[in-house]
Amino acid sequence: MTTERKATLIIEGRAPVEFPIMTPTHGNECIDIRTLGAKTGLFTYDSGYLSTASCRSTVTFIDGDKGELLYRGYPIEQLAEQCNFLEVAYLLWNGELPTAAQKVNFENNIKQHTMVHEQLVKFYQGFRRDAHPMAVLVGVVGALSAFYHEAENFSDLEHQNISFNRIVAKLPTIVAMAYKYHRGEPFIYPRNDLDYTANFMHMMFGTPCEQYKPNP
Repeated sequence: MTTERKATLIIEGRAPVEFPIMTPTHGNECIDIRTLGAKTGLFTYDSGYLSTASCRSTVTFIDGDKGELLYRGYPIEQLAEQCNFLEVAYLLWNGELPTAAQKVNFENNIKQHTMVHEQLVKFYQGFRRDAHPMAVLVGVVGALSAFYHEAENFSDLEHQNISFNRIVAKLPTIVAMAYKYHRGEPFIYPRNDLDYTANFMHMMFGTPCEQYKPNP
């Protein structure tokens, strides 16, 4: 993002004030007015952020009017058609799609973290049967730090990677358990011989009475 050009604000009775113009990789150019308050004592008013870029992101780009969504520069339509979930997760975390070898290694790492601590399973019993699944999900995910606290130095890249892998791996298990708890059915544990999506379907719809066979 370049900031070579300037925009000049002229307020009657005051000296002109300059602000950098930021040119992003995608989308409209932006006037950087972060120093507006300090320079003029004024604020801007833009209800609903109709003309304001709210953040700088290297992960996503959204243009709602055009129906455009990019992940790391890739159109969402291409990713949906040509990549699986774990490839997109790798892309969001690392900035590029994985090579064949990186994909295999990442998928294997995820499979090593699909189980949740058995005491976390008992956590579900504290929720009402009719609790909203998202409320259950928020509660259980928040409790993960009490069970997996050896990698909570988030300034450490290795700890960041471990935590990321755990979240990606355990969320299907946590979501499926919330669904099973709501239905009053026994939890189904993950199977590492299945791929990511098939394993999620297995935990959601399998029962001890009958093995679920996901449709490819």
